[in-house]
Amino acid sequence: MSSVKTVLYIHGMGGGASSRIPSILSETLPQEIRVVVRTYDFNPVTGRQQILSWVEELRPDLVIGESLGAIQAIRVRGVPHILVSPSLGAPARMYALGFLTLIPGLSWLCGKIWKPREGDRQQLRFNFGTLKLYKPHFKDALANTPAAGSTDYFFAFFGTHDHYRRNGVVSVRLWEKYFGPDSHCFYKGTHFMEEQYVRTILKQKILLLLK
Repeated sequence: MSSVKTVLYIHGMGGGASSRIPSILSETLPQEIRVVVRTYDFNPVTGRQQILSWVEELRPDLVIGESLGAIQAIRVRGVPHILVSPSLGAPARMYALGFLTLIPGLSWLCGKIWKPREGDRQQLRFNFGTLKLYKPHFKDALANTPAAGSTDYFFAFFGTHDHYRRNGVVSVRLWEKYFGPDSHCFYKGTHFMEEQYVRTILKQKILLLLK
């Protein structure tokens, strides 16, 4: 490659600069490809502003979005997209959860259930003001899909044993509705793509798109 290529990795809920998948990619990809991952705000509006500033700064050649971060990744226009376990059904559930957090103590309980790991990680604030923003956030993301006329490239990886597919947080059917039936593939793993697949199919897809 004649110059360094930049991959902007947008982590999932509770992820951050110390997330596992981008760390593995940084180790396994050629030196000519740099992977940039930064911790952004859980509030989708604030997070969107942060990511837009990074796109302006980095001018990425490729954007990768993981899980809930796929929604933010889809909103980045004019670059190829790879999505890992895209959680297209999550925003609707976030929006519904927002009303439940008005019940005293439930916001605190959610924070206990979905507690980020140690390190530079996204701090999760489960309150109505934040969660209600996920509905328009998803609507804005859908405006940059092939179904809406986008010419951006999109490809997704889904785990055959992804437990979030059972409750619709991850939905292959919903993905195909907006991105088409030939824009994804399966790997024999979980929601959290295992290292062997990061080092093989994900790496290969990145190299193919950045040739």
